[in-house]
Amino acid sequence: MSTQVNRGSKNPRRISMGLIYFFGSLGGLLFGYDTGVISGAILFIQDQLHLGSWGQGWVVSSVLLGAVIASLVIGPLSDRYGRRKLILLASVVFLVGALGSGFASGFVSLVLFRILLGAGVGIASSLIPTYLSELSPAAKRGSLTGLFQLMVMTGILLAYISNYALSNLYTGWRWMLGGAAIPAAILFAGALFLPESPRFLVRCGHDAAAYEGLLSIYQEDASEAQAQLAAIKEQAAEENGGWSELFGNVSRPALIAAIGLAVFQQVMGCNTVLYYAPTIFTDVGFGVSAALIAHIGIGIFNVIVTAIGIKVMDHVGRKTMLIFGGIGMAASLFVMSFGMRFSGESQAAAIICVIALTVYIAFFSATWGPVMWTMIGEMFPLNIRGLGNSFGSTINWAANAAVSLTFPALLNAFGTGSLFIGYAVMCVLAVLFVRYCVFETHNRSLEDIEGSLRAFATSPRRGRVSAI
Repeated sequence: MSTQVNRGSKNPRRISMGLIYFFGSLGGLLFGYDTGVISGAILFIQDQLHLGSWGQGWVVSSVLLGAVIASLVIGPLSDRYGRRKLILLASVVFLVGALGSGFASGFVSLVLFRILLGAGVGIASSLIPTYLSELSPAAKRGSLTGLFQLMVMTGILLAYISNYALSNLYTGWRWMLGGAAIPAAILFAGALFLPESPRFLVRCGHDAAAYEGLLSIYQEDASEAQAQLAAIKEQAAEENGGWSELFGNVSRPALIAAIGLAVFQQVMGCNTVLYYAPTIFTDVGFGVSAALIAHIGIGIFNVIVTAIGIKVMDHVGRKTMLIFGGIGMAASLFVMSFGMRFSGESQAAAIICVIALTVYIAFFSATWGPVMWTMIGEMFPLNIRGLGNSFGSTINWAANAAVSLTFPALLNAFGTGSLFIGYAVMCVLAVLFVRYCVFETHNRSLEDIEGSLRAFATSPRRGRVSAI
């Protein structure tokens, strides 16, 4: 085994693996906070900056623009320069973007800093699932990679709390947006001590440093660390791939699965249902203030259910969770659609809507929320893993933008009852897609998954992708 060591890397045993996973996933909290806080801040921004509908749209959607751009370019950079350096970069981007948004002097500067924040969100969503998956043993990879989604939900909850707590301040929106600088600074400090991914170290020829990292991951089990190092070295011999490899025969099953999972996670209506939650609460009879507090309750429920989901993920197949979640969400949306049609006339129907909404959120937060990000981070071969995860993240953000942009028009055209039926149909289609077009990754090493992809690509009788 080579004794060449990357002197720029931190020895992973100087910091506990628990802290590594915490700081490694902390970017997800910034992701959630920066995307969720604008829902409350825009109410004050539109008045104080005298924005029309187009101006409001730009302020809200500018994060999506930055996320799409950054997630598209960050993958090749992570394959070239490593995961750790770009997590540091993300923390700086978050810090500058948050402070700039809080101190923005007008509409243009606010939009520009929101685009910068979006770049941080794009980097985090593309990079962190890959980083966590490469630092996790196969038996625990689901729950550890799922920490990213748990942090996202925690960030959204903090945004809800911030919106409510600062709603009575005239400059409250500046504190809402600028508050993200605090976790960004914490992420930067923690990222200074994060280790580089053992997979990336092997690709750079730093086998000794990679071995030290694997010892920490496998709790000082030298034989397991050596076995993993040998498997990584075998596949690291492949040159760094590009777009041709991403769309090539070996990675095509992973690419199809990633695109489908990324798109379906959005078109099943997760964001629009959450956006509509306060309206449902007011329909039931809650006042506006009480509806906002209930929204915080939904945020707490989201975090709890996500935590349960990522704990279960290492004991149940990923596909099983996705199929179960899709069926549950479809049923909830059909019930919600029925209740919406009569909520204005019947208190009982409005209460049914609230129950269906809660059940829908439970199914999404426990399954499609964390599982999609986990699977995208573990499906691609090592030589294009950063690029593949980046591409999947870009598709997810593009689908997010499409759903967000079309939701108001579709709502006006069809009404909530019919629109939620449409989302329910998408849930059914998502179940069929997972059943036939997605392969299982549960309890398999990253090297085993890559080996199966290569064997499938060269097999004269390939059979079903789901059999990989």
